[in-house]
Amino acid sequence: MDVVRKIEALFERRGASIYTGQRLERRESVSALEHALQCAQLAEWAYADNALVAAALLHDLGQLIDAPAEASLYSDEHELRALNMLAAGGFGSDVLEPIRLHVQAKRYLISTDERYAEGLSAASLHSLGMQGGRMNAEERLIFMAQTQSSRALQLRRWDDLAKQPGKRTPPLAYYLNLLDEVLRAARQPARVVLA
Repeated sequence: MDVVRKIEALFERRGASIYTGQRLERRESVSALEHALQCAQLAEWAYADNALVAAALLHDLGQLIDAPAEASLYSDEHELRALNMLAAGGFGSDVLEPIRLHVQAKRYLISTDERYAEGLSAASLHSLGMQGGRMNAEERLIFMAQTQSSRALQLRRWDDLAKQPGKRTPPLAYYLNLLDEVLRAARQPARVVLA
Protein backbone atom coordinates (compact mmCIF):
# COMPACT_ATOMS: atom_id res chain seq x y z
CA MET A 1 0.00 0.00 0.00
CA ASP A 2 1.50 3.36 -0.97
CA VAL A 3 1.80 6.15 1.58
CA VAL A 4 -1.16 8.18 0.26
CA ARG A 5 -3.46 5.15 0.61
CA LYS A 6 -2.12 4.63 4.15
CA ILE A 7 -2.91 8.26 4.96
CA GLU A 8 -6.39 7.84 3.53
CA ALA A 9 -6.93 4.69 5.61
CA LEU A 10 -5.82 6.48 8.79
CA PHE A 11 -8.24 9.33 8.19
CA GLU A 12 -11.03 6.89 7.37
CA ARG A 13 -10.35 4.86 10.50
CA ARG A 14 -9.68 7.64 13.03
CA GLY A 15 -10.56 10.94 11.33
CA ALA A 16 -13.85 11.30 13.20
CA SER A 17 -11.97 11.28 16.53
CA ILE A 18 -12.13 14.44 18.61
CA TYR A 19 -9.17 15.96 20.39
CA THR A 20 -10.12 15.50 24.02
CA GLY A 21 -8.77 16.61 27.33
CA GLN A 22 -9.69 15.07 30.62
CA ARG A 23 -12.32 17.75 31.11
CA LEU A 24 -15.10 18.66 28.70
CA GLU A 25 -13.99 22.30 28.34
CA ARG A 26 -10.62 21.10 27.04
CA ARG A 27 -12.14 19.33 24.04
CA GLU A 28 -11.68 20.74 20.59
CA SER A 29 -14.83 21.50 18.63
CA VAL A 30 -13.77 19.68 15.43
CA SER A 31 -12.69 16.16 14.51
CA ALA A 32 -9.17 15.25 13.45
CA LEU A 33 -10.22 15.16 9.79
CA GLU A 34 -12.09 18.48 9.96
CA HIS A 35 -9.04 20.06 11.59
CA ALA A 36 -6.66 18.66 8.95
CA LEU A 37 -8.86 19.81 6.05
CA GLN A 38 -9.33 23.29 7.51
CA CYS A 39 -5.60 23.65 8.12
CA ALA A 40 -4.78 22.60 4.54
CA GLN A 41 -7.41 24.99 3.19
CA LEU A 42 -5.95 27.89 5.19
CA ALA A 43 -2.51 27.07 3.77
CA GLU A 44 -3.94 27.11 0.23
CA TRP A 45 -5.72 30.40 0.86
CA ALA A 46 -2.36 31.84 1.95
CA TYR A 47 -0.84 30.71 -1.40
CA ALA A 48 1.51 28.25 0.31
CA ASP A 49 3.36 25.85 -1.95
CA ASN A 50 2.00 22.31 -2.28
CA ALA A 51 4.57 20.88 0.14
CA LEU A 52 3.45 23.24 2.90
CA VAL A 53 -0.23 22.53 2.14
CA ALA A 54 0.64 18.83 2.50
CA ALA A 55 2.37 19.53 5.83
CA ALA A 56 -0.72 21.44 6.99
CA LEU A 57 -2.93 18.47 6.12
CA LEU A 58 -0.60 15.92 7.75
CA HIS A 59 0.72 17.80 10.78
CA ASP A 60 -1.36 15.81 13.30
CA LEU A 61 -1.26 12.46 11.48
CA GLY A 62 0.80 11.06 14.35
CA GLN A 63 -2.32 11.40 16.52
CA LEU A 64 -4.04 8.78 14.36
CA ILE A 65 -1.32 6.12 14.43
CA ASP A 66 -1.07 3.13 16.77
CA ALA A 67 -4.37 3.38 18.61
CA PRO A 68 -7.78 1.72 18.44
CA ALA A 69 -10.30 3.47 16.19
CA GLU A 70 -12.39 4.60 19.16
CA ALA A 71 -9.49 5.87 21.33
CA SER A 72 -9.15 9.55 22.17
CA LEU A 73 -6.46 11.56 20.43
CA TYR A 74 -3.40 12.36 22.49
CA SER A 75 -0.58 14.82 22.06
CA ASP A 76 2.58 13.20 23.45
CA GLU A 77 5.15 13.66 20.67
CA HIS A 78 2.50 13.31 17.96
CA GLU A 79 4.59 15.59 15.75
CA LEU A 80 7.21 12.82 15.49
CA ARG A 81 5.04 9.70 15.26
CA ALA A 82 4.23 9.78 11.52
CA LEU A 83 7.56 11.10 10.23
CA ASN A 84 9.15 7.71 9.48
CA MET A 85 6.10 6.53 7.54
CA LEU A 86 5.95 9.79 5.57
CA ALA A 87 9.69 9.81 4.84
CA ALA A 88 9.64 6.15 3.74
CA GLY A 89 6.75 7.03 1.43
CA GLY A 90 8.82 9.69 -0.33
CA PHE A 91 7.96 12.99 1.34
CA GLY A 92 10.91 15.34 1.69
CA SER A 93 12.06 17.77 4.34
CA ASP A 94 9.85 20.54 2.92
CA VAL A 95 6.88 18.50 4.20
CA LEU A 96 8.46 16.68 7.15
CA GLU A 97 10.27 19.52 8.90
CA PRO A 98 7.28 21.87 9.37
CA ILE A 99 5.40 18.89 10.82
CA ARG A 100 8.28 18.02 13.14
CA LEU A 101 8.60 21.62 14.30
CA HIS A 102 4.95 22.66 14.66
CA VAL A 103 4.80 21.95 18.41
CA GLN A 104 8.06 23.80 18.97
CA ALA A 105 6.55 26.65 16.94
CA LYS A 106 3.70 26.90 19.45
CA ARG A 107 6.22 27.03 22.29
CA TYR A 108 8.18 29.71 20.41
CA LEU A 109 5.12 31.86 19.73
CA ILE A 110 3.86 31.68 23.30
CA SER A 111 7.32 32.89 24.35
CA THR A 112 7.65 35.76 21.90
CA ASP A 113 4.14 37.07 21.19
CA GLU A 114 2.27 38.49 24.19
CA ARG A 115 -1.11 38.11 22.48
CA TYR A 116 -0.59 34.63 21.06
CA ALA A 117 -2.10 32.82 24.06
CA GLU A 118 -5.37 34.76 23.62
CA GLY A 119 -6.08 32.86 20.39
CA LEU A 120 -5.38 29.37 21.71
CA SER A 121 -8.19 26.99 22.59
CA ALA A 122 -8.39 25.56 26.11
CA ALA A 123 -7.23 22.20 24.74
CA SER A 124 -4.23 23.79 23.05
CA LEU A 125 -3.28 25.67 26.21
CA HIS A 126 -3.59 22.45 28.20
CA SER A 127 -1.37 20.50 25.80
CA LEU A 128 1.19 23.34 25.82
CA GLY A 129 2.01 22.48 29.42
CA MET A 130 2.66 18.85 28.48
CA GLN A 131 4.77 19.95 25.50
CA GLY A 132 7.24 21.98 27.56
CA GLY A 133 5.57 25.39 27.91
CA ARG A 134 7.41 28.58 27.08
CA MET A 135 10.84 28.37 25.48
CA ASN A 136 13.82 29.96 27.18
CA ALA A 137 16.18 32.23 25.21
CA GLU A 138 18.50 29.38 24.19
CA GLU A 139 15.61 27.21 22.98
CA ARG A 140 14.28 30.12 20.91
CA LEU A 141 17.67 30.59 19.23
CA ILE A 142 17.95 26.88 18.46
CA PHE A 143 14.43 26.82 17.02
CA MET A 144 14.98 29.85 14.78
CA ALA A 145 18.30 28.43 13.52
CA GLN A 146 16.47 25.49 11.92
CA THR A 147 15.97 25.89 8.18
CA GLN A 148 12.22 25.22 8.22
CA SER A 149 11.35 27.26 11.33
CA SER A 150 9.57 30.02 9.38
CA ARG A 151 7.43 27.43 7.57
CA ALA A 152 6.66 25.75 10.90
CA LEU A 153 5.52 29.12 12.29
CA GLN A 154 3.17 29.56 9.33
CA LEU A 155 1.81 26.04 9.85
CA ARG A 156 1.31 26.74 13.55
CA ARG A 157 -0.83 29.81 12.86
CA TRP A 158 -3.09 27.82 10.51
CA ASP A 159 -3.20 24.98 13.05
CA ASP A 160 -4.54 27.38 15.68
CA LEU A 161 -7.21 28.77 13.35
CA ALA A 162 -8.40 25.43 11.94
CA LYS A 163 -10.98 24.67 14.62
CA GLN A 164 -14.30 26.02 13.29
CA PRO A 165 -17.24 23.62 13.61
CA GLY A 166 -19.16 23.10 10.37
CA LYS A 167 -16.71 24.99 8.16
CA ARG A 168 -16.88 23.91 4.51
CA THR A 169 -13.67 22.60 2.99
CA PRO A 170 -12.69 20.55 -0.03
CA PRO A 171 -13.03 16.79 0.64
CA LEU A 172 -10.14 14.58 1.66
CA ALA A 173 -9.90 13.20 -1.91
CA TYR A 174 -8.94 16.68 -3.15
CA TYR A 175 -5.97 16.81 -0.79
CA LEU A 176 -4.99 13.19 -1.43
CA ASN A 177 -4.55 14.19 -5.08
CA LEU A 178 -2.36 17.08 -3.92
CA LEU A 179 -0.25 14.61 -1.90
CA ASP A 180 0.21 12.50 -5.03
CA GLU A 181 1.40 15.64 -6.86
CA VAL A 182 3.88 16.46 -4.08
CA LEU A 183 5.28 12.94 -4.24
CA ARG A 184 5.57 13.05 -8.05
CA ALA A 185 7.45 16.35 -7.81
CA ALA A 186 9.78 14.92 -5.15
CA ARG A 187 10.65 12.00 -7.45
CA GLN A 188 11.57 14.27 -10.36
CA PRO A 189 15.34 14.38 -10.80
CA ALA A 190 16.89 17.75 -10.16
CA ARG A 191 17.63 19.57 -13.40
CA VAL A 192 21.06 21.00 -13.91
CA VAL A 193 21.27 24.10 -16.04
CA LEU A 194 24.54 24.51 -17.88
CA ALA A 195 25.46 28.04 -18.70
